Amino acid sequence: GCLWGGTPSPLLGGRSGVPRGLHASPRAAPSGSAAVSEGPVRCSTGEPVGAGWRRHRPAASAPSKGPSLPLPARRRRLQPPSGSGSSLGKMPKLQGFEFWRNTLRGAHYVVAPMVDQSELAWRLLSRRHGAQLCYTPMLHAQVFVRDANYRKENLYCDVCPEDRPLIVQFCANDPEVFVQAALLAQDYCDAIDLNLGCPQMIAKRGHYGAFLQEEWALLQKMILLAHEKLSVPITCKIRVFPEIDKTVKYAQLLEKAGCQLLTVHGRTKEQKGPLAGVASWEHIKAVRKAVSIPVFANGNIQYLSDVEECMQKTEVHGVMSAEGNLHNPALFEGRNPVVWEMTEEYLGIVHQYPCQLSYVRAHLFKLWHHTLQVYQQLREELAKAKSLEGIADVNRDLKLRCQEEIANQKEGEKPKGGLPFFHWICQPYVRPGPKEMCKENGTSGSEGGMRGKRALEDDDGNSDILSKNKQKKKLRNPNKRFDPSLKPKYAKCDHCGNPKGNKCVFNLCRGCCKKRAFKETADCPGHGLLFKTKYEKSLLWKSGQTEMQKIERTQKGEVEETAGLKEGIDTVL
Repeated sequence: GCLWGGTPSPLLGGRSGVPRGLHASPRAAPSGSAAVSEGPVRCSTGEPVGAGWRRHRPAASAPSKGPSLPLPARRRRLQPPSGSGSSLGKMPKLQGFEFWRNTLRGAHYVVAPMVDQSELAWRLLSRRHGAQLCYTPMLHAQVFVRDANYRKENLYCDVCPEDRPLIVQFCANDPEVFVQAALLAQDYCDAIDLNLGCPQMIAKRGHYGAFLQEEWALLQKMILLAHEKLSVPITCKIRVFPEIDKTVKYAQLLEKAGCQLLTVHGRTKEQKGPLAGVASWEHIKAVRKAVSIPVFANGNIQYLSDVEECMQKTEVHGVMSAEGNLHNPALFEGRNPVVWEMTEEYLGIVHQYPCQLSYVRAHLFKLWHHTLQVYQQLREELAKAKSLEGIADVNRDLKLRCQEEIANQKEGEKPKGGLPFFHWICQPYVRPGPKEMCKENGTSGSEGGMRGKRALEDDDGNSDILSKNKQKKKLRNPNKRFDPSLKPKYAKCDHCGNPKGNKCVFNLCRGCCKKRAFKETADCPGHGLLFKTKYEKSLLWKSGQTEMQKIERTQKGEVEETAGLKEGIDTVL
């Protein structure tokens, strides 16, 4: 049952549409209302024409039906007020609790920013089932600034009046680049979020996300500059430190710099994948008590009852869900629908607001996670589907199989595999810890037909237990073998251990050979490195140039001498 009620109150930002004065465009405004937008204004050609508020004007009629969306270039722009004597004036930017109550409509149920997963279609599905606030997928600020197609595909084409309030999240490590990206996005959202919580390896390589949490001076500069330049509030999503005191100081620093809303994920950056563990609500509660801005909690949310418990224990203003929402989009309604019902509704939205097929496939792998452990053939069919129609066919097949299983179900039969519900019902997936994964690794399956971890391949490359990637290679080349003993043996480089060149004069790999040949001015024909030859040629060319200069000087002297002699003869005559 729903602990908080199925339909959120309009006062708390349920399904009442776009907040007054914050429409994405005049075309998106409800009939008879006024469209107002804050921030830099651009003309129809995209060129900036100043900053400030646009004039009130009666909204245009609703957009025509169909999947096509108005692009930024076609969106009608309203001109800013001319002169300082405008009756509208410049309104102040809402901050802190005013921003949360008015702009975000006091949102309690929040869908997290998820790369390639929180696209427009999924956000609309989540909003239909109780979500009150959504984030875009994390966008790369530098790419967003330099690539117009990236902006169009990830934000500008996703303008939808139902998709508000909306926060756009960026990852960045440069204050100027972050602000430039935010300025380009602020007219399409209600706030800009800085990602300080991504713990993945790509974030470590790119030096962003949770790997900036020790660089407090840089973060302070980024948030302060964004707070000064943007017409919408700046928010942050962070992970905690192991120490509560340090986490509190970290949150207070962000608040002081200008952060207007803070989302705290109660895990450290080391807690990810099999090591995720349980999020610490104690850290979140300490942050909530230490700051004077709204705080959202993230972590340990699988059911609506978890939302209520989290808000009671931490006293936060909202709860964000990522994994729980992906496995059950109706989480905030307190419902656990059957998987094909959610799939049919989602595919209907995707038909209206298209997205990449890989996004759709990834969502269904999450929604159908438990069912695909039973009907493994459907996993292969879903992976091979090349269109929405193909995916819809797989969903119909899944529905028929599950309904047949329900019809043959015995009275009093309980779910198998330790699941709280039968596999065809949307429910959370709990990642096994490292020890549990090790126990499962050598098994071919588990009780009740549930699929276990794939066993390691035999040395002879038995196709029955090959990985999917190797099976595909086997289909392309039936003679391919995966026996490690059949792999060619390469002699190793004396310096780095990489395969050395067979014809290298130094018995090194190309990289090490190039360094040594350059240092010693030597040649290595095996790697095509001719430092010595080119040096000798350059010396010959220089000597030739010297000889040519001598000849030119001699000829010039003879000409000058002849000219002087001629001048002397002319003088005598």
